Amino acid sequence: MLTFKKFGSFMLLVCLIIASGNCIQDEVLTEATTAAALEEETPLDVNVKVFTVATERTDGFLRYMRSAQVYDIEVTALGLDQEWKGGDMSSVGGGFKVNLLREAVKPLKDEKDTLIMFTDSYDVVFTSRLTEIVKKFKETGARVLFSAEKFCWPDVKLASKYPTVEPKASRYLNSGAFIGYAPEIWQLLQPSIENLEDDQLYYTKSYLNEELREKLGMKLDVESHIFQNLNGAKDDVKLDVDLDTNRGTLKNINFLTTPSVIHGNGPSKVELNAFANYLANTYNHKCLICQENRLKLDEKNLPIVTLALIGITPVPFFDMFLNHTAYIHYPKNRMHLFIYSGVEYLDAMAKSHLKKYEEEYLSAKIVLSTDQFDERRARQLAVQQAKQKKSDYIFFIDADTHVDDKELLRELMTYDRQFIAPVVAKYNELWSNFWGALSEGGYYARSPDYVDIVRGDILGMWNVPYVSSIYLIKSTAFKHLNYDHQYYDPDMAMCESLRNAGVHMYIINDRFYGHLVNAENFDITVTRPDFYTLFTNKFDWTRKYIHADYEKQLEANYSYNQPCTDVFWFKIATDAFCDDMVAIMEAFGKWSDGSNKDERLEGGYEAVPTRDIHMKQVGLDALWLEFLNDFVRPLQEKVFLGYYHNPVRSLMNFVVRYRPDEQPFLRPHHDSSTYTINIALNRAGIDYEGGGCRFLRYNCSVTATKKGWMLMHPGRLTHYHEGLRVTNGTRYIMISFIDP
Repeated sequence: MLTFKKFGSFMLLVCLIIASGNCIQDEVLTEATTAAALEEETPLDVNVKVFTVATERTDGFLRYMRSAQVYDIEVTALGLDQEWKGGDMSSVGGGFKVNLLREAVKPLKDEKDTLIMFTDSYDVVFTSRLTEIVKKFKETGARVLFSAEKFCWPDVKLASKYPTVEPKASRYLNSGAFIGYAPEIWQLLQPSIENLEDDQLYYTKSYLNEELREKLGMKLDVESHIFQNLNGAKDDVKLDVDLDTNRGTLKNINFLTTPSVIHGNGPSKVELNAFANYLANTYNHKCLICQENRLKLDEKNLPIVTLALIGITPVPFFDMFLNHTAYIHYPKNRMHLFIYSGVEYLDAMAKSHLKKYEEEYLSAKIVLSTDQFDERRARQLAVQQAKQKKSDYIFFIDADTHVDDKELLRELMTYDRQFIAPVVAKYNELWSNFWGALSEGGYYARSPDYVDIVRGDILGMWNVPYVSSIYLIKSTAFKHLNYDHQYYDPDMAMCESLRNAGVHMYIINDRFYGHLVNAENFDITVTRPDFYTLFTNKFDWTRKYIHADYEKQLEANYSYNQPCTDVFWFKIATDAFCDDMVAIMEAFGKWSDGSNKDERLEGGYEAVPTRDIHMKQVGLDALWLEFLNDFVRPLQEKVFLGYYHNPVRSLMNFVVRYRPDEQPFLRPHHDSSTYTINIALNRAGIDYEGGGCRFLRYNCSVTATKKGWMLMHPGRLTHYHEGLRVTNGTRYIMISFIDP
């Protein structure tokens, strides 16, 4: 449970708590984090020695050491950089921890005023100073105090031998954290244990020996005054985040205690990761840890990256996706390119991109749909390539993810994480590339902060259980990557493999890095399917099809090109717009015959017929009305002042084709409209010769049409006009009679 206190005008700025991969025990935290730290220290009246066992500098260990440093806790890490001899810990094991601790405590065994505190590290976070921990310990009256949990493990048969506690308390010993006086701890560690035996069972047997328990003054912290084990305690704890200070506090709501050592034992590591995003002074009105231990890239020796572009299913704007990846600000001669096209629709574009850029990369490899690799094999092959090429990173980008910030790759590298990803989402939707929590079955569950993160209402960096679509992975994590699973899809399989290996997956949302396109209902059976996606992908549709200078024309004091009285030129469409429109119409092919008889119209008669295809015929009428309302109407309101009609109405929207041997011109006529638009779809003087429009009343002709430019003029009464003769080639124009 997570709650934010004091909602209002404050913005919560949060960030990741795990220090960078370069962080070691003696590293000094940033001044900002230290300043954020805590109340004044009360001198201790006892010596306290804190020990942990960690053979590897995992992400969890680095987070643990950072939290210790925040609270000025000096920790001695036993076994660091040594071979782990305690088993795989998937079931029983851990006796190696006991043996390491025994040797460390031996010199202190007779120091009656010395407290020994032991905690695990990979899944533990400190949340207070030693003064508070010692104070709480003394209040228990114990000589040795162990943390307690909800489950009797590893031998459930011993459950009945435990002392009875009240129902909401944690009854059973957990060996992940304990504190006690040195002489008693030394006695507790006397029985021998093999490295592969279980450490929790070892301590449990001592605790359940009533005579020894009394002799050593052993107690369990059943109400979580100091130690909070999270496994089985999901409903027992609540995280409050105070927006005045942007600091989190984890509380046990059953006993109104505030634990000082939080342990994500067993399967509760996902919960610990979520809580830890807000603990241990990771921020104070701004993200502090986001700036800790940031790397400065050496431009003369940049890391080698394998760029893996993954196209799994047909997606809109794949050509734009490929272009965005090519424009990433990172030298291609420090990158290996890997492209996977899993469907035929993407193959041609993928091959074209490879041909254009392959010489610029260190190496380039493509896997096409004809190679019959499924997604799992393709992703695993990309990782294999990265290993063989000795890449420092692999940067996966799926085809539904567009990189909008050219500096993204460099920015991700500076955080120096084993796994890091930007937050990307569909426009105006909450669908993103990460999950904030997992259900019991390992699938999506919404975390309390998910919506705030996606919307950017809170900014920073978070450790999350699932990421897809785009992510950067350091070579140290390559060995843990596994995309194959009996039940999970490749992304879920990968995330599970990293979670099981203790690799933390971080996301950042401190700025807009990119977005997801919407591939739902993407119909590749139509000609130029991207053109049909205005309603589902307006942002990318606009970027692909609307002229780059369009917005400038809406600015105040813009000077409009007016070739004839009340006739205006506007830059409205790109070459892609024009080419796709022509391709759609020619693929459909059912051009009208140019006669007055037209069954497409009400009444079946056309007074001034053209060779044309209506937008309704190709399934684009609704899209075109949206285009008129969103892009044409704002321009009309700028030049024909005082006329407003929202939404626009238009019954006649059609592409006209002029050819010398078909219909070369159009006789003088009035349009049945309040105003008319005429968009040139190809190039005068290149694709055709002649053509244009003559306004008879003003004796003014417009012949120098430009592809993608729109002519707008009044319809009825004033602007009697004709279509000038095309003498060679084929001329295409898009016509709409607006507000008839």
